[in-house]
Amino acid sequence: MSTIIHIETATEVCSSALSSNGKVLIYKENRKEQSHATSLGVFVEEIMQFVREKDLKVDAVSVSSGPGSYTGLRIGASEAKGLSYGLNIPLIAIPTHKIMAWMIKDKVDPDSLLCPMIDARRMEVYTTFFDTNLNILRATSADIVDNNSYIDLLENHKIVFFGNGAEKCKEVVTHPNALFLSNIQPFAFAMIALAEHTLSVGDFVDSAYFEPFYLKEFVATIPKNKVF
Repeated sequence: MSTIIHIETATEVCSSALSSNGKVLIYKENRKEQSHATSLGVFVEEIMQFVREKDLKVDAVSVSSGPGSYTGLRIGASEAKGLSYGLNIPLIAIPTHKIMAWMIKDKVDPDSLLCPMIDARRMEVYTTFFDTNLNILRATSADIVDNNSYIDLLENHKIVFFGNGAEKCKEVVTHPNALFLSNIQPFAFAMIALAEHTLSVGDFVDSAYFEPFYLKEFVATIPKNKVF
């Protein structure tokens, strides 16, 4: 029996879950953007209260490791590392794109390629290409999307694009082999199977040195209405 806490904060959705033997025991979610700093701590406290009331032993904590929002990933990683250290349990890092691909892999043509897209502002997106067995076919990258993007792959494969970066790409990626799915976001409950497998093979990260995969460095901007 494995009991795992899951944390997902890579996009505008903040969520956390507690699972046992593959089943959700408690799930918390907030879709309000920029609420991660306040929401996640409350979610984790409610989960830990449930753990204490049910006298459960937590075996690991899993965290969505990016790419994604710099601030969101940092908040999630800090919470996960704190739990790992405080409870003396292993830390599991799961790539955000893999979580997203896992959510749809059984819902599409098995010969399709899967391309989760996370918004990176303007026409840039973070992408990884998978087959439906979740093998990586093209490594994670930051792509500026235009009419010629992914032509080489689209000529030979149907590609399913999804995630919060995919919507803005519909107008420019118009190849007939390009398919778009709406409303696919990474969620903590979708991490359960991946985390359980990782726990079973003992593939952990060092909680002292773990850093999310930001892909790009954080760049601070000055609000346009800033008055000096």
